[in-house]
Amino acid sequence: MRHRIRCLAATLLLLLTPKVSAAQEAHGYQTDVTPSEFSARRARIYDAIGERGIAIVQGATGVPGFSVFRQANDFYYLCGVESAHAYLLLNGRTRTTTLYLPHRDEARERGEGKVLSAEDAPLVRQLTGIEQVRALEFLAADLIGADLLRPPALALYTPLAPAEVGNDSRDELLAGQARAASDPWDGRPSREAHFARLVKERFPQFDVRDLSPTLDSMRLIKSPAEITLIREATRLAGLGIIEAMRSTAPGVMEFQLDAAARYVFHLNGARGDGYASIIGGGTNAFLGHYFRKADVLRDGDLVLMDYAPDYRYYTSDVTRIWPVNGRFTERQAALYDYIVAYRDALFRHIRPGVTSDQVLDRAAAEMTTYLAAKRFPIPAHQRAVEGGIAFRGHFQHPVGMAVHDVGRVRGVPLRAGMVFTIDPMIWIPEERLYIRIEDVALVTADGVENLSGFVPSRIADVERTIAEPGIVQLRPPSPAPAVRGGRP
Repeated sequence: MRHRIRCLAATLLLLLTPKVSAAQEAHGYQTDVTPSEFSARRARIYDAIGERGIAIVQGATGVPGFSVFRQANDFYYLCGVESAHAYLLLNGRTRTTTLYLPHRDEARERGEGKVLSAEDAPLVRQLTGIEQVRALEFLAADLIGADLLRPPALALYTPLAPAEVGNDSRDELLAGQARAASDPWDGRPSREAHFARLVKERFPQFDVRDLSPTLDSMRLIKSPAEITLIREATRLAGLGIIEAMRSTAPGVMEFQLDAAARYVFHLNGARGDGYASIIGGGTNAFLGHYFRKADVLRDGDLVLMDYAPDYRYYTSDVTRIWPVNGRFTERQAALYDYIVAYRDALFRHIRPGVTSDQVLDRAAAEMTTYLAAKRFPIPAHQRAVEGGIAFRGHFQHPVGMAVHDVGRVRGVPLRAGMVFTIDPMIWIPEERLYIRIEDVALVTADGVENLSGFVPSRIADVERTIAEPGIVQLRPPSPAPAVRGGRP
């Protein structure tokens, strides 16, 4: 009997082993966007560049050491392929796309797993809907064949804005380029500028033009598939902030709230950060983008937290502020209620067809009425809330593949599918006090949805959440070992 059981077990193991091996060797490719949607996006590029244009979009470069590769957002948006040193060539005349990939690196795959390469052309065509897949060394010859043999040459479009890779946003990338340009010992051009220069040097017949405005306008309006991803990224952002609220107490470190939220992100399938967390207790919050997270939370202070994950190439942007000891003081509550009321007023006026200025003007009128029935006994507080009426930054930035996503939502009529942040805020310099909350607005066909509305924002809900047990207390950090004579 035992012999028969052992034989049966061995047979089952043999049957299962190939399946496990095949699963472990399977290629990696996204399942969130269909090939037909990618094809439709590329078709919009053809329409934009016309029959006398071609477009080249660079993928991200490889990463050093053991860093995890993340594709450039624009490239991923057009095909979903996560291979380094890849290029897309979109031909407006033939309305076809060619994807250029490096050859297979078998040694690297033995250590890291399968990466889509030029040798996988049939599979890649099936996954992406792209018409042709070729090895990287054919790109130059194909540029010649595109139309250089029959002048005048086609216009060549390529993104000139800095590529978003990792948790980067364009505004920060541009600021980084400016800093590098100001350094006499650096001053290197951007990768995009370098590529455009190479094209002009090697093929001067091409009229190089900027593709970024076209891609920006496309990415501004989110598809249902994108909204699903942003919705999930927002859900995880909210759950992470809720866990941080539960873990808050005097004596807890700012970085421990980061750890609580990060645990929630990774537990639910996020790859990492959508951006570096902003967690500032007391006057640290006044800095706006305080990233150090090295201070202790103190009784009587407020703590501000702004954090969201990178979830399958999409992120969110949610902020809450709450009392470290679990209870708002009367003065803190008055300022906080003003911010929440402003948030609600802004959301009441968001709908398709209106502009950000109209939303701000109408919300400001409501808040003027709100303040008429309020009195803040501290003059600095009164000045802050009155100044908030005139402030135009409560209506903020697009959100999507980057936290400060591309495209314009200010000064243009709002359209269904736009996603952006509503971010009411006030500063009180006399106390180095900064108070704000931030929510994610999705414009719908007939109004707006607050994707982060489930995250506690009413005082009673916030205080009740803080009173719940948190993961930092459930699994407290291990104390450092005592050190004697230079040894633990």
